[in-house]
Amino acid sequence: MRILKKIPSARIIALGFLAVIAAGTLLLSLPIAHTGAERVTVFDALFTATSAVCVTGLVVVDTGTAYTVFGKTVIMLLIQAGGLGVATLGIAVTVLVNRRMTYKDSLLIKDSLNTENLGSVNWLLNKVFLVTLCAEAAGALLSFAVFSRDYPFWKALGISIFHAVSAFNNAGFDLLGGMRSLTGYSHNIPLNLITCALIVSGGLGYLVILDIIRKKRLRKVSLQSKIVLCTTFALISAGTLLLLATEDVGFLGALFQSVTARTAGFNTYDIAAFSSAGQLALCCLMFIGASPGSTGGGIKTTTFFSLLTAAKAASTGGKLQAFRRKIPADVVTRAFVVAFLAASLVIVSTLALCALEPGHTFMQLLFEEISAFGTVGLSIAPTPTLGPAARVILMLSMFIGRVGPLTVATIWVYKPQAAYSYTEEGYTIG
Repeated sequence: MRILKKIPSARIIALGFLAVIAAGTLLLSLPIAHTGAERVTVFDALFTATSAVCVTGLVVVDTGTAYTVFGKTVIMLLIQAGGLGVATLGIAVTVLVNRRMTYKDSLLIKDSLNTENLGSVNWLLNKVFLVTLCAEAAGALLSFAVFSRDYPFWKALGISIFHAVSAFNNAGFDLLGGMRSLTGYSHNIPLNLITCALIVSGGLGYLVILDIIRKKRLRKVSLQSKIVLCTTFALISAGTLLLLATEDVGFLGALFQSVTARTAGFNTYDIAAFSSAGQLALCCLMFIGASPGSTGGGIKTTTFFSLLTAAKAASTGGKLQAFRRKIPADVVTRAFVVAFLAASLVIVSTLALCALEPGHTFMQLLFEEISAFGTVGLSIAPTPTLGPAARVILMLSMFIGRVGPLTVATIWVYKPQAAYSYTEEGYTIG
């Protein structure tokens, strides 16, 4: 389409997400999507569709009881579309109908998956779908072995498939009813480990997974892959130790909550009963989030790593480098911008929530906002008790968190660089 050639790729991606959210809202508003157990308004359908496409998991009605098989299928497809990326999914469809991929399509794939490499885009698309299919199929099969003990065959199969899709895409939706997530399986070691494996796999990012598969040895993977793997391991370890020190959950519970807080949104314990220290630790993990090109949100592990590296270099007089590689200055600048925009969004949104919801505590609203921005889905408020205006703020936060704060900031105001520059002059910092 000629009109799309003139639109920046970031704007197309954002509009694509909005279009899928609109379609999901329409489908979830149909009577065929509701069981009648709970009243589902159009606004509830909009919130659910936004949460599903943005792979967040915050809900205002119980997914397991409020929606029929049709409604649950729609939600699962919305999660899958949001996890893969609307642009990636759309271009894959056009390729399937024998339309040639254009350079514009390649740019969309690049922005959707956060990669600078435009070579072999067809190969990349095929591998992305293959990784997704294999991970979700394995997760569904292993989960079925657990759920089949507690549910009839067909119901257990449906729950297992939905759970695998939700976990790999870091969505946090579940069909177990009562908005209790996985609290009934807090001591089930197989399900905890299966879910953790799906969450971590989806949170690493497709490019990292494919890099590991191609290189076969961790020492040979790219700098980004090394940063993602090391930072992910460090955050999971630190989160586990912090929760062990602040909460009475045991090692399995601490490990699971540390993993899921980084954008997945499942919980095996009542998060609202955690201490302030434990909830603050979860807030930090949610804000950092997953990795670039993954199914998760947050400022991303590479951004966090860049900030730490820059802080270390500035305080010690060292160089910007990691794993025997020099880090470009523009990467660090971009990291600071992303972190600043994200922190600004969280502060402003939390301030608005505090003004709109005086009946909730500051920690409840801060936790809810960071959960929305990080596309996590954990909640201590809980979400159904919030008013319409507060829900709108959360929907905007989910959308910005999924698309990316820097992407959203540049969608409408981006201008090409001028051919001139001003005279440089320094000033004091700190």
